[in-house]
Amino acid sequence: MKQHYMDIPIPKELDFIVNQAIKQNKKRKSNVKWGFAAAAAAIVFVTGINTSPTLAHALSEVPLVGDLVKVLTFREYKFNDGTYKANLEVPAITNLDNKTLENTLNNKYLEEGKKLYADFMIEMESLKENGGGHVGVESGYVIKTDNDHILSVGRYVVNTVGSSSTTFKYDTIDKKKQLLITLPSLFKDEAYIRVISENVKEQMKEQMKRDPQKIYWVEGVSNKVNSYFKTITKDQNFYINTNGQLVISFQKYEVSPGYMGVVEFIIPTSVLSDILTMKGEYIQ
Repeated sequence: MKQHYMDIPIPKELDFIVNQAIKQNKKRKSNVKWGFAAAAAAIVFVTGINTSPTLAHALSEVPLVGDLVKVLTFREYKFNDGTYKANLEVPAITNLDNKTLENTLNNKYLEEGKKLYADFMIEMESLKENGGGHVGVESGYVIKTDNDHILSVGRYVVNTVGSSSTTFKYDTIDKKKQLLITLPSLFKDEAYIRVISENVKEQMKEQMKRDPQKIYWVEGVSNKVNSYFKTITKDQNFYINTNGQLVISFQKYEVSPGYMGVVEFIIPTSVLSDILTMKGEYIQ
């Protein structure tokens, strides 16, 4: 495992990535000032598996028993210049037998990290040119489920420009079959969209009855909004929790006011039992 990650090639230089992003997004002239390049060079870049003695040691300590599919911090992008701050952690999934899936996911995570950092630098330069300001971005990951069968990984991004905004994205992997689980793959047909949506609406109403501080944009309550939640999307954000339950996730402002943040709903398995493709395999 240690040698495998020592051999992973480091991507192109970060300065190049940032400068290319600036050219594409802002159509700036080719003679970008050295001062900006120097600022980019202030990053603490690549502390991950390739170069970190601590992580290398941690890898060497992993017991060679059972399923070794893991999620590790592969790279970090850091920048701190007073009112401009970035702290980005890029995860990597290791030891999947399905290398195509492993590489696809890890490349996706790496590209997300590069883009977040490049966008941050563009925003910072724009603010500086217009008198300064505050901008920050933080990203990382959480392991929602890690057992013999399922690995669910959540990646979050917190943007700070005036107020804070958080988003989550999830990937859930079947370790045994070595495949990525999608929401449609869990069900016989698209009836799941209606079934889950109706259950989510019921939960929203019940939560608002119990707690006046909670507000969801759902029909049948006294909220006056321009648009109500009607249905989940075909590929709605989701993960499978440690109890084998389906959890549906909504981003900030998607179904409720901003102060509610990212909201989640555990869908009772009894509601789904008749429409699951493979009963009991993932959802318990």
